[in-house]
Amino acid sequence: MRRFLTVSLVLFFLLSLVSISNAQDAIKVGVVDLLKALNESDQGKKSIAEIDSIKKSKQTTIDEKAKKIEQLKADLDKQASILSAEAKKSKEEEIERLIREFQRLVSDATAELQKKQREVEVEMIKEFRVIITKVGEEEKFSFIVEASEGGLLYHDKAIDITDKVIKRFNESKKK
Repeated sequence: MRRFLTVSLVLFFLLSLVSISNAQDAIKVGVVDLLKALNESDQGKKSIAEIDSIKKSKQTTIDEKAKKIEQLKADLDKQASILSAEAKKSKEEEIERLIREFQRLVSDATAELQKKQREVEVEMIKEFRVIITKVGEEEKFSFIVEASEGGLLYHDKAIDITDKVIKRFNESKKK
């Protein structure tokens, strides 16, 4: 509901500007898809590859732990009839402990990957905002709207400056 109100206020503001602009100079509007910029910039691609590499590494460790647990369960099932009640209980407790460790490992790995991704995105968005501001000032845009957050349902591709922003971002990183 709050998002709807925010979108409504933005649209009201835009419509107000359009009606005011009839009496003044024309309004120049730009649209940037930050999600596309994050994913398609050189640094974004590099960050995605880096996070995927970390994810694969963690997945390997997780898979090894899962196999160990499954092996212990299979061993317990095979030996259940010949083990004493105390030995059986001990093995069950060990499996339960390993399962808790496994769940903690999965949870920690997920949290770490999400944190890394958020950190990268936040830093890149800060840098994109600087570039978007420069493009807006240089090209005399009245305002530039973000397209990927769901508030913009349609825009003419002619006002989309995402590729220009990505190009400037990539160039700024090469310097």
